[in-house]
Amino acid sequence: MVAINPKKDLNFGENPPEINLNSNLKRWFSRNIGLWKSNRTYFLEDINKTYNLCMNLNIKALKNKNPWESHYKFSWYPEKKYDFFDDYPNYKERGEMQAFIKGHQLIRQNFYLSEIDGISNIRQVDEHEMIFESAYEDWYILEHTRLLEGDNYRFRVIYSWKNNELKIVENHHEIKNIT
Repeated sequence: MVAINPKKDLNFGENPPEINLNSNLKRWFSRNIGLWKSNRTYFLEDINKTYNLCMNLNIKALKNKNPWESHYKFSWYPEKKYDFFDDYPNYKERGEMQAFIKGHQLIRQNFYLSEIDGISNIRQVDEHEMIFESAYEDWYILEHTRLLEGDNYRFRVIYSWKNNELKIVENHHEIKNIT
C-alpha cells in the first residue's frame, strides 16, 4: 500500500484557515458527541474466527486555542470482561485518543493498533456518512461511519490490511446513550 500522507504535510495548499474550515465536517463530528454503546463483530482473517463484543465509546469536544480547529477526545472501554483482549493483547481493551480536524483530515494523537500519531484523510459521502482512510506502520485502514435515525444510531464498517493482506473486518452497530 502507498502511504496516504507520509510527510504529514498539514499545510497543503497554504490556504488561510477560513478556507480550510469545512463546516459540514465540523457539524458531522458534533453530531457524534456523546456516549455510545458499540455492539461489535470482529472477523479475523488469519484464524477465520468471529468475535462479538460490546464496548462503550465516549466522544467529547475539547476546548482549543485555534478557533479554526475542532478538537475531540475519544475514549473506549468494554461493557464487561472479554477473553478476546487476553487472546489478542495488541487490541486495546480501553484507551483514549485525542484528535483534531484540519481541512479534510483528522490529525490523530495515536491510532487504535499503535501509539504513533498520524493523519486520516476524510471523504464525505453525504450529510450522514464519512469515510476515513489511514495508513500507519504496516497498516492501511478504511472506515465508513454512517449516522442514522436522528443521530441516535451509527453503523461503522472497518477494513484493516496489514502488509497488503486483509486482516480484520469489523462491523459496529452503535446506539447513543440518550439519558
